[in-house]
Amino acid sequence: MVTATFNPSQLETSEALEGTAKPVAVFGRQKTALIIPTLREAGNIPVLLSQIRAVLDPAGIDYEILIVDDDSQDGIEELVTEIRREDPRVHLLVRKGKRGLSGAILHGWMNTDAPIVGVMDADLQHPPELLPELISAMLRGSDLVIGSRYTEGGGLGEWNPVRKLISAAAGWATWPIQRHGLRAKDPMSGFFFVRRDCLIGVDFQEEGFKLLLEVLVRARITSVHEVPFAFGQRYRGASKANVKVAVDYGKLLGRLYGFRFGWKRAISGEHSRLTKRLLRLECRQGDTQHEKRRYS
Repeated sequence: MVTATFNPSQLETSEALEGTAKPVAVFGRQKTALIIPTLREAGNIPVLLSQIRAVLDPAGIDYEILIVDDDSQDGIEELVTEIRREDPRVHLLVRKGKRGLSGAILHGWMNTDAPIVGVMDADLQHPPELLPELISAMLRGSDLVIGSRYTEGGGLGEWNPVRKLISAAAGWATWPIQRHGLRAKDPMSGFFFVRRDCLIGVDFQEEGFKLLLEVLVRARITSVHEVPFAFGQRYRGASKANVKVAVDYGKLLGRLYGFRFGWKRAISGEHSRLTKRLLRLECRQGDTQHEKRRYS
């Protein structure tokens, strides 16, 4: 495990990351898809992608990057088109008439056949240099690996006391609904990786910003691993937290409490769009050793 502290004001290119990436221990070569949701963040993408490639390429990790944009119309389409000329592993998906972080992540997951899927923010508050450690833990067999601000060695950076208190209270509210033996100290993190086959059969809520919490409560996971990191400063853009985000989180909590304690039926009788897409991709891939162990 590593502790990563990132200060984008001191790092404009991948040069400062040279020499920081070390080959990771690979237990079975599996493709990883990293989803990067964006909303008016085109200015961050060149720096972010440069840093991601600077740490993942030397580590020998098989990966692709899917940028999911909520129709920002800020030049991101032209920008990614230019980047793809040099690196076809980078893709852009534009959602029309939709907003929401969870929905963007799910849209990305539906458009990749990678057995390992993950997400990180585009604002550079999640340190790219942590990626090899997170993915390595997945390759060693974990079902869910989280970049954690609350495990030992992590931190919230320069957040003010009020914001820290709100974040802590939101996390405490999840403790009763997280499963014993699978509880995460940072269930609100937006920096994590999960196995595709753990997601099948779950109708995830597309509204809101806290998809990890729903994964922790409802996905078919058997192991959780947290890697500490210190939350960095936002490179460009503004926080998306607002009243609607708080309302969506309240709705999600109510839904998950109902699911956990049987107050109401939380899983639809029909498969969600995500489940149907995952099942199709699963059939196309064929069984992996991990799946054989899980379903045998």
